Amino acid sequence: MSKRNAVILGAAGRDFHNFNTYLRGNEDYNVVAFTAAQIPDIAGRKYPAELAGDLYPEGIPIYPEEDLSKFIKEKDVDICIFSYSDVPYSKVMEISAVVNAAGANFMLLGTKDTCVKSSKPVISVTATRTGCGKSQTSRRVIEILMSQGLKVVAVRHPMPYGDLAAQKVQRYAALDDLTKHKCTIEEMEEYEPHIVRGNVIYAGVDYEAILRAAEKDPDGCDVVVWDGGNNDFTFYVSDLSITVADPHRAGHELAYYPSEVNLRTADVVIINKMDSAGPEGIQKVRDNIAKVNPGAVVIDAASPIKVDNPDVIRGKRVLVIEDGPTLTHGGMKIGAGTVAAHKFGAVELVDPRPFVVGKLGETFQLYPEIGVLLPAMGYSGQQIKDLEETIARTECDGVVIGTPIDLNRIVKINKPNTRVYYDLQEIGSPDLEEVLGNFAKKHNLI
Repeated sequence: MSKRNAVILGAAGRDFHNFNTYLRGNEDYNVVAFTAAQIPDIAGRKYPAELAGDLYPEGIPIYPEEDLSKFIKEKDVDICIFSYSDVPYSKVMEISAVVNAAGANFMLLGTKDTCVKSSKPVISVTATRTGCGKSQTSRRVIEILMSQGLKVVAVRHPMPYGDLAAQKVQRYAALDDLTKHKCTIEEMEEYEPHIVRGNVIYAGVDYEAILRAAEKDPDGCDVVVWDGGNNDFTFYVSDLSITVADPHRAGHELAYYPSEVNLRTADVVIINKMDSAGPEGIQKVRDNIAKVNPGAVVIDAASPIKVDNPDVIRGKRVLVIEDGPTLTHGGMKIGAGTVAAHKFGAVELVDPRPFVVGKLGETFQLYPEIGVLLPAMGYSGQQIKDLEETIARTECDGVVIGTPIDLNRIVKINKPNTRVYYDLQEIGSPDLEEVLGNFAKKHNLI
């Protein structure tokens, strides 16, 4: 049987993992390309030979997804493997139609062929959409486990936007490591909160190599916590699966890929943001959990908001900056910064669009539903520069920073500003203390 030509449709994350676990060294396939979507400036690179293995001594090129139909015919592609997340079912099937119409097969890989088994107990934290509160849930899980005297190592879903070979395995234990590894704003938003809480976090490109390094971390490892990205499902075989749902986007848990995978595989579902969501949305999420996963433990939770300086907001016209991916492919219309602006009495949310410069303008064109919020885009040095200039140009009284890190460390903000903080807070019982206590006993950790 001759090799089948394959294309992996991706966004610099799940695509590389699917290749590493299912296709690297697989003599049945010839991967002719990756395609790129969602993340800017990914196309035009190569998946390097150092990571691609002996079958690909020249590496594997990465092309824009919009060229897919033409590329399938030119390269006689037999199969396209969809390998990114946080897309509606309609979009997945639209892409499958493009693939099928061009003559190729369309494929989705599941957990059996892509989840790596650990020698340590693994807790996975995933979600039904970008921006549900995975990161704060992961932090809460880790805090509880550390309070039990356990050594916890976090592994974050990939964000490899730089030199892929150099990013094969990355360990973050101090803030200086963020500079060492040339992190983007998006990476810092995920890694920094772990570092300042005193736990080690790994990330990179080769997630089996990362797992083996995490298991043997020099500071010790009793438990691995998978800190998921977007609404992707875990890369590791999980001993406890926690999925976070968002009642602000009720119904998305059964309408986005792979949201429903996470909901169906969850041991625990956390309904987050109950302090700011309406009762109809909360009930719809409850009903959908009962419909597809009635055996899951359901935990009610809130994300209470606090700020450094309410006077920056009260009675003022403010520019609200939110987490970039949450506003873009996450499709959120409201984030922590928006909640804080309303809670502490802003008189107006200033529209940044008349003041936007450079690549940020491209972001608003691609995602017009962002509206009057400013996404903290920082995938490149140019984007960071454009973000700083846009903030400087925007005519407002103050700036509300709704990102997980303090942007003052990254960009110069020439206006009064205040940072928003939010952590997971369970409501009533059951709660994570109970769930994790049972988990630790089951695995003889305490």
